[in-house]
Amino acid sequence: MPTPSFLTDHLAAGIISSEDFQLAEALLAEDQGQLFADWDSPGTRDDEKRAFLQTLQNCNRSYPGGLVAYIRNARRLLAESATGGNPFADYTPAEPDLVDLSNFGPAYEEAEGVGLKSLAATAIVLVAGGLGERLGYHGIKLDIPVEVTETTSYLAHYTAVIRAASKRLGREIPLVIMTSRETNAGTIATLEANKNFGLAPGQITILNQELVPALSDIDAHLSIEKKYNLNLKPHGHGDIHTLLHTSGTAKKFAASGIRHLLFIQDTNGQVFNAALAALGVSEIRGYDFNSIAVNRIPGEAVGGIARLSKPGAPDLTLNVEYNYLDPLLRETVNPAGDVAEPNGFSRFPGNINLLVVRLEPYLRVLESSGGVIAEFVNPKFSDASRTKFKKPARLETLMQDLPKSFVSGEKVGVTIFDRVWCFSACKNNLVDAAAKVATNGPAESASSAENDFYLAGRMKLRAAGMEVIEAPQKTLSGIPLVPGPRVILRPSFALTLADVRARISGGSISGESTLVLDGDVTLENVTIADGASLVAKAPEGGTLEIKDRTVTRRGAVHDLVPLTDAEMASSDVPEYLRIRGYHIVAREA
Repeated sequence: MPTPSFLTDHLAAGIISSEDFQLAEALLAEDQGQLFADWDSPGTRDDEKRAFLQTLQNCNRSYPGGLVAYIRNARRLLAESATGGNPFADYTPAEPDLVDLSNFGPAYEEAEGVGLKSLAATAIVLVAGGLGERLGYHGIKLDIPVEVTETTSYLAHYTAVIRAASKRLGREIPLVIMTSRETNAGTIATLEANKNFGLAPGQITILNQELVPALSDIDAHLSIEKKYNLNLKPHGHGDIHTLLHTSGTAKKFAASGIRHLLFIQDTNGQVFNAALAALGVSEIRGYDFNSIAVNRIPGEAVGGIARLSKPGAPDLTLNVEYNYLDPLLRETVNPAGDVAEPNGFSRFPGNINLLVVRLEPYLRVLESSGGVIAEFVNPKFSDASRTKFKKPARLETLMQDLPKSFVSGEKVGVTIFDRVWCFSACKNNLVDAAAKVATNGPAESASSAENDFYLAGRMKLRAAGMEVIEAPQKTLSGIPLVPGPRVILRPSFALTLADVRARISGGSISGESTLVLDGDVTLENVTIADGASLVAKAPEGGTLEIKDRTVTRRGAVHDLVPLTDAEMASSDVPEYLRIRGYHIVAREA
């Protein structure tokens, strides 16, 4: 098609570059004339035009194959979505290849021991593109404290694990953080303010995720928010795979001896309880892709992981969203649908987006695809003909869909853990969390995540043989909490269950007490009474042994104190406390 004269005029006037002109021509050839409709004459709003074209160039550079590839992929996927069918309709589901480590025992400890050694050749990939606004927290989610006994942020907790493991294994374990436009500056500022939380300067890689253009209709016309403004939306956390490829980071890791990537989320303080055992399972079972998963209740609004088969095609082990899983089961293997097994859970474990991936096949898949993994589109149609949208859509990609590209004999499996041991998300404000609890759903609030963080500590103490007597459950802001014992075992104290057993023998802890262990500390026959606190921190390079001691409330105390209505409404009270509804006050510490 002939190039409109107004573009030629803008090029001749030096308002747009030859690179901009070429991109505009390519977009016009893809029927994107709406992008340049009603442009003003040269000399009018030229800065807005340049900014608009710069946005298009950014999108063109960040998407493998450029905007033309994005538009063509969108047309294909939109045509498929218009049928409204189940994307897995041709497949028959079956239970995936799995290892169940939901209970502690010899298999768990063997896997964790193997995984600790494997961590020396593992890079941690942290997906952190979200703000905390849904929680009522106006900042990056990584800055939210996972606990407020000592107020440790999620990022501080994750880096403490990496720092302790790096010291123990004698190798700097790399950390990759995927940020977004909303979180990039805040993440960098937090790292700078905290001197990388003790990690070496070259130990952290930040990959910034770009947005993608929204789509206004079934013909994949790019959406204009207003004149000279492209409507942009997130592409999804599957972009981490693209970024690891296009930045060269994955290849660099392979050259340095990295064998596995561990993908984690921004606000799940439980992940490293299970990560080492999952790494060990990947080594023992030879998994190329291993999903850390939980037992799932049938019908629960969580994707189920299934092995999918169809004639003439390789089997795929994938996350199947719950709204697709039940009808698929009814149409294929079970007219009753997604029902409970004798253990009360579905045959299909719940996906929680924690992944262990072997780097060698990962590189091969990314190289062959140019870094793009499976995309999908989920438009909300406004008409029966399924051609018009209620609001602009966009192509999306999910990190857990990587196995859709594993079609050359790669081994894909699942490792199941106890839910509170490995997964307790922090994403809902108190009102929404209480509403979920009222319908028997998980609260997934800052307070419930902190509650589970302490619970995992108690589980470790019990596994070491220490007697643990919990305080009676309370309800705070509509969310059930067990107020104690509040147990924090820092990574410098223990990385594995075997470490906890080696450092703790005998003793007991009860009620609304607090225990914090940090560094090379050992406890032998130590009793911590209801309401008392023991904070034991060994000096750097030193040891601390506590033996045959009883700690009572007459000493240090940490009290959990609900916030008053006035405090909940006061901007003088930090948001990280108001999203919980309480603070923990240290007395005579």
